[in-house]
Amino acid sequence: MKIKNIKINNYGNLENKEINLKNNINIIYGQNESGKSTLLSYIKNSLYGISKNKNGRDISDYEKYKPWGKTDYSGKLKYELDNGQEYEIVRDFNKKKPKIYNENMEEVSDQFNIVKKDGTQFFYDQTNVDETMFTSTVVSMQAEVKLNKQEQSALVQKLANLAGTGDDNLSYKKVIDKLNKMQIEKIGSERSQNRPINIIDDRIKNIELVIKELTTYQKDKELTDAKKDIYANQIANLENEVEALKELKIMLLRKQNNEEKINIKNNLKKEKNNKINKLNLEKNDIVETYKIKKDENNKKINFKKYIFILLFIFIINILIYFLNKNIYKNNIINILNYLLIPIYLIIILFIELLNNKKLKSKIKNEEEEFNNEINLINKQIEIIDEEIKSQDKEIQKEQLDSDSEVEQEIEKIKLKYRGKLNIIDLLDKVNEKNIDNITYETQDKLNKNKVELQTIKYEENNIAEKLENLSSLKEEYDKLIEDREELIKRNEEINLTKEFMNNAYINMKNSITPRFTENMSKNIAKISNNKYTKVGINDEKGLIIENEYGEYIPAERLSTGTIDQLYLSLRLSMIDDLSTEKMPIILDEAFAYYDDERMENILKFLNENMNNHQVIIFTCTKREQEILDRLHINYNLVQI
Repeated sequence: MKIKNIKINNYGNLENKEINLKNNINIIYGQNESGKSTLLSYIKNSLYGISKNKNGRDISDYEKYKPWGKTDYSGKLKYELDNGQEYEIVRDFNKKKPKIYNENMEEVSDQFNIVKKDGTQFFYDQTNVDETMFTSTVVSMQAEVKLNKQEQSALVQKLANLAGTGDDNLSYKKVIDKLNKMQIEKIGSERSQNRPINIIDDRIKNIELVIKELTTYQKDKELTDAKKDIYANQIANLENEVEALKELKIMLLRKQNNEEKINIKNNLKKEKNNKINKLNLEKNDIVETYKIKKDENNKKINFKKYIFILLFIFIINILIYFLNKNIYKNNIINILNYLLIPIYLIIILFIELLNNKKLKSKIKNEEEEFNNEINLINKQIEIIDEEIKSQDKEIQKEQLDSDSEVEQEIEKIKLKYRGKLNIIDLLDKVNEKNIDNITYETQDKLNKNKVELQTIKYEENNIAEKLENLSSLKEEYDKLIEDREELIKRNEEINLTKEFMNNAYINMKNSITPRFTENMSKNIAKISNNKYTKVGINDEKGLIIENEYGEYIPAERLSTGTIDQLYLSLRLSMIDDLSTEKMPIILDEAFAYYDDERMENILKFLNENMNNHQVIIFTCTKREQEILDRLHINYNLVQI
């Protein structure tokens, strides 16, 4: 099978691009980012269709290569089979089905199988090579060559997988590990826990225990019923007692509330009596004060000062008389001297009359003020006294009402719980101080009895349900036995699969793998100028190679370039066994880590030993062209 012509209308960054390929070596040259990888993707997706699934990537191939800002997303690929028949695939990548034309330009799309998931399987029908095998064997990419040790080991593992199973992504060991993991997770074993067979076994044991428990319980059922009745009666009595205590608590609270109201009124009455006493004291103080003032006003005039003054004036008169008689001898002075005492007496009389008038006015005002104050206090006392009398009546009435209410409540409680509990004894031991403690103790007893009864009921209901569902338990038991047998059968099937895989792997190792390793040994010898002549695979070291000293060393110890040579050599040794068609050999930057000597060897090998295959080499360097030109090997150059 050979690709003849590629025409791209719009695909990724490629537009209106047409490429013609020849049967021999084709060099597709272009700088990085020029579209070489896009062209390789176009070839693969033209043959197998483009996927819209991300498959764990950030973006699907469909989205990755869809042209920006354009609706056209199409192209055509022409190829020739080994029997000379030519076909053209016309792809509109927006649609799932391609159009396939034969060399007579007749559409033959309906002649091939159609798979719902992948669409028309024309290329697989023609070559028996699926997309996975195409990308893992027909195409070799630089991305397969790793630089660090961990990634080199991964590449060597792919080599071992490819030689051992025919697929570089399929490891026999990993398949066996997955089957073992499936056995543990989906079935389980005697040593595992919480696996299906363990869960079934545990359930079977539990059901057997339940059935045994039911047999034991039936013997104790009568005793349990008796205990249940005892606790039920005790709970009923305690519930009545708790309810009665609650009602007594309410009654006592009402009584206490009424007493507090009466106490408040008694306190108010006491305050009013205190107020009357205070007013009486105030009145007595006023009376005493008034008496003192009255006594002071009623006191007689103090004539002693007037007599003293009069005596003083009399002495003056005598003195003036003798002085005037002996010295002055003036009759006018005598006359004035004689008038001095009468004038004084007149003045005194006038002053006394004036003071007496003022005193009477003052006494009158003070008497009026005294009477007003006394009357006001008497009025206040009278009002308060009336209020006290009214409160006395209210207090007496409320006291009678409270006592009556308590008696009525007690009678109601006695009537309500008559025959249910000994209410008289309860009333005798209950008072305001201890009712909370008695209620707490009674409620605690009630709760404990309820817990005990609930435990009995739970056990009874649990067993009763099991007794009622005994038939369903037996059905479940039988179903579990069937499921267990099914798991054992599945386990045996997996064991048979592992045995088949092991036999197939041994057969691969004994028949197919030796042929692959023999071909690979021949190829690597030619590619490496007989530096490496023998390659093998064993279970312990994986891929091994004989060096120039005759030692067998693990492939991981080789250089990256040598591992790359091994990888390509293995692919080339397998390519003739992939299909009845001579599939193309597509190399995408596969020589990036080759030195000039290695590259010359591989190009010679491809030209001399793979000349019946079309070789397509994608490269960003001109080393391939220079070596081919130096070796005078014909090739077809396509520049992107």
